[in-house]
Amino acid sequence: AIPYLGENLVLWLWGGFAVDSPTLTRFFSLHFLMPFILTSIIIIHLIFLHETGSSNPMGTPMNNDKIPFYPYFLV
Repeated sequence: AIPYLGENLVLWLWGGFAVDSPTLTRFFSLHFLMPFILTSIIIIHLIFLHETGSSNPMGTPMNNDKIPFYPYFLV
């Protein structure tokens, strides 16, 4: 799909293949906004998806990280 859509995507997103003032302005504005967009998505994820805690969907034991060594590992 890239050879067929690639040129249309470049024309739609950047306005062409030329590196001139409008293209650089779009490039810099998108790259300036990207960290803010990612940060807002992460904050929304943390607020809404982690408010109830983990439901442990795979059912793995919660003490997998303990080492079964006798003096320190008691059930």
